[in-house]
Amino acid sequence: MKKLLVAAIAGLALSVSAVSAQTVFRLSHNAAPGNPKAVASDKFAELVAQKTNGRVKINVGGNAQFGDDAESITNLRLGTLGFSANSQGATSGAVPEFAVLGLPFLFRDLPHAYKVVDGPIGKQLADAADKKGLVLLAMWDNGIRHTSNNKRAISKPEDLKGIKIRTPPDPITLDIFNALGANPAPLAFSELYIALQQGVFDGQENPLVNIYSSKLFEVQKFISLTGHKYEATPLFASKVEWAKLSKQDQQAVRDAAKEAAKLNRDLSLAADADLKGKLAAAGVTINTVDQAPFIAATKPVYDKWRKTFPDLVDAMVKEAAKP
Repeated sequence: MKKLLVAAIAGLALSVSAVSAQTVFRLSHNAAPGNPKAVASDKFAELVAQKTNGRVKINVGGNAQFGDDAESITNLRLGTLGFSANSQGATSGAVPEFAVLGLPFLFRDLPHAYKVVDGPIGKQLADAADKKGLVLLAMWDNGIRHTSNNKRAISKPEDLKGIKIRTPPDPITLDIFNALGANPAPLAFSELYIALQQGVFDGQENPLVNIYSSKLFEVQKFISLTGHKYEATPLFASKVEWAKLSKQDQQAVRDAAKEAAKLNRDLSLAADADLKGKLAAAGVTINTVDQAPFIAATKPVYDKWRKTFPDLVDAMVKEAAKP
């Protein structure tokens, strides 16, 4: 009996030790359930647990549960948040080089954008992020962005004149819509639906998958397929929190991030092809545009950003020009 009691106590001690050895982090994102960002975040957490044999656990907080994107960037840098599937716009507030990915009409389509961000440009951005306390694990996708509003279909730049457009807190998106004659202003994504519903903004710009998953089509009459810019979803770890992981677990987390990136991109590609019909069926008027006058009107955006990041802008344009 004494031997059984000793064995039981030893087993309990091992169990408590195993639990205490588990490192738990939080991951924030701002997307609604079903969005490729949300699905990939959940998959990432699942893969991390598998690849680390339960040593690392990630609790996912979607719909800005752990703070909006801008807050999350701050918390990552402070070390009070472990991970974030963030946005290009909010990231550029801390690492302005990320804004350059959003130069207008830079990429032909999503696979073209992936090719560029997975190459030398991605390494440059990772180095810039590292200097600001952020570990770039993977570049997930947030799609090619289009314009919606409640005033009229947008077929030429002049149609945007005077329209109040919500943008992310991203200077290059503001520059694009200022160049096109709109009246843009930034707002957190988590506040967008109500702002559109209440008429604080006439319109907004987002990939179709965000418009659909967050039900923005319920409060917008027109979607114009402007395709004015690409936006990535950088998956970051806090440099402070990252240091708590062993080299083995760091590699496992990186591997999980890349696997989840493939899922995210596959879902994004499929959604882009599928959602035009669903949105039209929901009663939204959808129109295509001739991009040529929009490209001409936004040329000053390149000139402005080339003054700030001449080498990066030229490198980005050069990479994007490759077949």
